[in-house]
Amino acid sequence: MSELLAPEHAGALATIAVATVALVVLARRRPGAWLRWMAVALVVVEVSWWVYLLAGGVPGSQLAYSLPLQLCDAAIFVAAAALWTRRQVLVEVTYFWGFAGTIQALLTPDLPQHFPSYPYFQYYIAHGGVVAAALVLVVGLRIFPEHLARVIGFTIGYTALVGLIDAVTGANYMYLRAKPPTPTLLDVLGPWPIYILAATAIALGLFALLDAPFRFRRGGFRTAPTTPPR
Repeated sequence: MSELLAPEHAGALATIAVATVALVVLARRRPGAWLRWMAVALVVVEVSWWVYLLAGGVPGSQLAYSLPLQLCDAAIFVAAAALWTRRQVLVEVTYFWGFAGTIQALLTPDLPQHFPSYPYFQYYIAHGGVVAAALVLVVGLRIFPEHLARVIGFTIGYTALVGLIDAVTGANYMYLRAKPPTPTLLDVLGPWPIYILAATAIALGLFALLDAPFRFRRGGFRTAPTTPPR
């Protein structure tokens, strides 16, 4: 893996940031059919990875253990569905997963390949696309999150399902059985299973922080009215 914030890493982040701002402005000013094309592009980019694996693009890879079950993989399909349908629950999952999870994958990428390889472009386009979709939906289209509890419940349910698959297959989706080989935030959270509990607490804290602006908008931080003196 290349050094964090090396030119190829920093360049990818800068490109994603510029493209995201442009897409948000476009969504605000001219929302339209292009949003569905963005959804299609996300799915194509993700599916192309599995075609690449089937074609032997990553020597020694095991397709059975490379299914789209990582949280970021699932987030790509959820983001595409949210762009296509604009359904409230899909927008909420895209927003919270994108900013509580996918951002971490962009800042500390688990990516041994380098620019200008196909895996390099696929990784940053797919992960950057989720973050861009979240901002396009929430900031550009102003579809604001309303139900944090159901996103938490959905996330816990999905994690439990992936954990069961890990236990049965011996895989390591969502890094529930071991930490990734590349540097990530998990490295400072202690050994297994402590880092899973710590990561869960951090995720809940991030969810609450991400929901804070919308709670304020919904009146969630208003003080209770006081009884006027008689």
